[in-house]
Amino acid sequence: MVRTRALRSLASAGAIGALALTLIAPGPVDDPQPSRPTPAADVTPVGPPVFEEPRPPLLPADFRGEGRYIVRDLGIDVPFTWQGRGGDSQMTAGGPEYPIWFTNLIYRNTLYTLTYKWPGISPDPPRQCDRVGFFNRQIFNDLLKTARFVGPETLQGTKDRRVDHWRLGVVGGSTQPGENLRFPIALGDVYVDQRNPSQWWQVLQFGFQNLFDPALDEWFTMTTFSHQPGQVTLPDLCPPPL
Repeated sequence: MVRTRALRSLASAGAIGALALTLIAPGPVDDPQPSRPTPAADVTPVGPPVFEEPRPPLLPADFRGEGRYIVRDLGIDVPFTWQGRGGDSQMTAGGPEYPIWFTNLIYRNTLYTLTYKWPGISPDPPRQCDRVGFFNRQIFNDLLKTARFVGPETLQGTKDRRVDHWRLGVVGGSTQPGENLRFPIALGDVYVDQRNPSQWWQVLQFGFQNLFDPALDEWFTMTTFSHQPGQVTLPDLCPPPL
């Protein structure tokens, strides 16, 4: 999701195995009777386990979470909420009493972004609510399926969380390898719970979608995230859905 006219877009771990050896002991040497052949043991070779990549991040239809939205180069660390209901969803960072305040929505198959406050942007006249275009949860989840798995990690904080780290990139230009013209548009590092990829704990986003920030990077981290329906409200300043 985005604050400007582009999606905040939001990859491999290895495995090692062991080799087992089976030894067959000979029969007794003092047996006066001719020894009968001992059937060979049935040995099944053991190789390294097959690595199975975890499921990619998934935005659930219903959820509610709270955390912090951080723009480190501007010294900004403000409250952040992210809620979903019936497939619609809404992010809100800051508020009237904070140095930044914006909201992003997926609402009835339409993507919106509205910035109320940001350093260096005059509040008068108020900025318009941008109806970016047709977009929904299904499109977002399809985009998440293209993410690359970075590996398992532990997010350290008040409570350590075991997460899977995914990287999502949006690149413009040629899709062919080699010396062809291409340029990065957006990059997102997504951290979801190892046991449940629909439980989000942190996102770092970098690229053109962060043009309000000189360093072009912002991130949010969640302190709570539950799969209960949240509240999604289209601001009065926003035009109706497409």
